[in-house]
Amino acid sequence: MTEYDETAPVLIVGGGYAGLASSLFLSHHGVRSVLVDRHPAVSIQGRARGINQRTMEIYRPLGIEPGIREAGRPFDEEAGVVRCETLASEWNWILEEDTRKALPELTACEFGMADQRSVEPILIGAARARGADIRFNTQCVSVEVDAGGVTAVTEDRDSGRRRTLRSDYLIAADGFRGRIGGRLGIGRPGPGVTQNWVTFIIEADLSEIVRKRAMFWIVVNPEIGLGSFLTTAVPNQWAVSFTYDPAKESAADFTPEHCAKVARAVIGQDIDVRILDIAAWEEAVGVADRFRGGRVFLAGDAAHVWPPAGAMGANAAVQDAHNLAWKLAAAIGGWASDGLLDSYEAERRPVARALADITVRRQQARFGDTPDGDDVDDTLCTLGQRYRSTAVIGAEHDTVYGDKLEQQAAPGTRAPHLWLDQDGDRIAVHDLFHDAFVLLTGSAGTAWTAAAGEVAGRTPVPLRAYRVGPASAGVDLVDVDGNWRPRYDLGRDGAVLIRPDGYVAWRSASPAAEPAALLEGALRQVLGTAS
Repeated sequence: MTEYDETAPVLIVGGGYAGLASSLFLSHHGVRSVLVDRHPAVSIQGRARGINQRTMEIYRPLGIEPGIREAGRPFDEEAGVVRCETLASEWNWILEEDTRKALPELTACEFGMADQRSVEPILIGAARARGADIRFNTQCVSVEVDAGGVTAVTEDRDSGRRRTLRSDYLIAADGFRGRIGGRLGIGRPGPGVTQNWVTFIIEADLSEIVRKRAMFWIVVNPEIGLGSFLTTAVPNQWAVSFTYDPAKESAADFTPEHCAKVARAVIGQDIDVRILDIAAWEEAVGVADRFRGGRVFLAGDAAHVWPPAGAMGANAAVQDAHNLAWKLAAAIGGWASDGLLDSYEAERRPVARALADITVRRQQARFGDTPDGDDVDDTLCTLGQRYRSTAVIGAEHDTVYGDKLEQQAAPGTRAPHLWLDQDGDRIAVHDLFHDAFVLLTGSAGTAWTAAAGEVAGRTPVPLRAYRVGPASAGVDLVDVDGNWRPRYDLGRDGAVLIRPDGYVAWRSASPAAEPAALLEGALRQVLGTAS
């Protein structure tokens, strides 16, 4: 019998957004995981910045949305995108409106501008508070996958000590250059690397030059070619990025002296610049041909990569983790079959392919000759993603996006936003969706709430039920704005089943003769346990 140093239900390789979010969400579902990341700590590189409303909606019931909003305060005054030759030259605003405007009719959450440098510590703290085991400065040396699980060897980079860990599943969140997917024979079709970049953090007093803060600046001049400039959450620290040709120079050529010269070329004045950190990276486009290889699941940049336009990559990584975590919890907890896990790829891979096309088009518009040609509907991209899989019953759509965002509770779509009153507290409907299936029914739906109690009592599936309607009907959740009936269209006694990730799984116009049997049958079909 093989001896292991330790075991865990899930091993996560990679401590970026996808890995940390996976650790947090699994812990929230009561699933123990071990995360390893080869880096010594969170990077001071701001990297991805911008947390869209859907991701904030996911964070909100976990209690971390306020902290993330606060982490984004340094960016509150920012709006728009600038093109210029240098910061000291004339600015051409190619996008002036505030893309972070509130959407109170669509969601309780607002776009947050916190960067990865600020958000990752919040995710780490929240995950560890729920029991997550997160190990930085620890690399995954090898992975072997068999029918029953995964055996991995990890190494502490300080001591050199190696440990053998056995897990039921592995989440490969090891990034674009991660090797786990490739070792499983998973390819990543697409153009591949399209540009090579260097990003460095500088410290400089630019108060006389940057008098208005944009979300970012696109800088193009003969000395540097194509570059960009961003603010950070730390006063007088800025991020400078520029492209280079790897056939002519390597990342090692970008010494602090070289980067300081580039920074002055971007700024347009000879001022004091201190280089704090330098990192080379590749802009690429590709979506893995599979998101699952047996007991291994790819998430974030390991599964899909595209240009950093519109903050879609980081948000997709978190949403990958959110989709996968409850399904792993269900399979590990014994209340779903292994087949439910196949729905992760079926749902998230089409989204990734759609977003890859969208972000490439947006990047070409912003950096090309027609910067005002960015026609992407951010609201639709953020809140309008639709799923088709075995974990959805009755989905009628066949594309990820429709022509416009529909506020209808259709199977495979995000549950429409509602403001509700629960025992005197104002909540958003998505505050209910995080750790269980939720059955919503109309004011006369007592047969459904009784059926949900019966099903929850005889199965291990986490399930809650609420009646929604006017206060005069004595319901569990009061419909504050009168949107329940038009958006959910269930009458007084229909019901809709919402998954733990906030997506509509199934709906029924009436309780029929045996509502408990009907509901249990729907749950079994969604979870893959139907005989």
